[in-house]
Amino acid sequence: MPDTAFFSPQLFDFLSQLKRHNNRDWFARNKARYGEVVQDQALIFISSFGPHLHKLCPHFVADARPSRGSLFRIYRDTRFSPDKRPYKTHVGIHFSHVSGKDAHAPVFYLHLEPGNCFAAAGVWHPDNSALTKIRTAIVANPDSWAKVRGKLELEGDSLARPPRGFDPNHRFVEDLKRKDFVVSVGLTEGQVCGPKFMRDFVSACRAMLPLVEFTTRALGLEP
Repeated sequence: MPDTAFFSPQLFDFLSQLKRHNNRDWFARNKARYGEVVQDQALIFISSFGPHLHKLCPHFVADARPSRGSLFRIYRDTRFSPDKRPYKTHVGIHFSHVSGKDAHAPVFYLHLEPGNCFAAAGVWHPDNSALTKIRTAIVANPDSWAKVRGKLELEGDSLARPPRGFDPNHRFVEDLKRKDFVVSVGLTEGQVCGPKFMRDFVSACRAMLPLVEFTTRALGLEP
């Protein structure tokens, strides 16, 4: 793949300033700059990642629309939160399964934030039905799950005790207790702004692919 820089340091400068001035007046004065150094760069990256994503997982989607696509909104939902700051101070990009109807389906994810950049994949906070399906798949296919766990270190929350209906002595009981099935790969701002970032992100997604494939099949979706 040809090397090209998709993101510039200006993206992180904007996010740092937004963190200090997280109010509607400041954002209104800088909205054009947001479009230029954040949104436009992200949409170009999403579009360019599409062919690589298709090779990894042909049923996952890179949607480069400015809204309702792969780029998460910059606006926070403050309706039920005591934190009324109106804007997110990071960029979130998700590549979901074409049949995934909510944020809890398997995804590849890119998080861009000053001092905290990473690629991630898997299922974050699945509902009880999805959790049961993944846990059941682990019990039914322990050898396949062992291959996933041999390559990846899971992150996220877990139950204090094994879930009801599952063997507390199962070889993967610690995984059966999990409430999240996610992994991540850390990235530097230098990588993100560098000409080889697409290679780095594709490599990270390829490394996390076994978890995505397992959870996708567990939820009855085509990988």
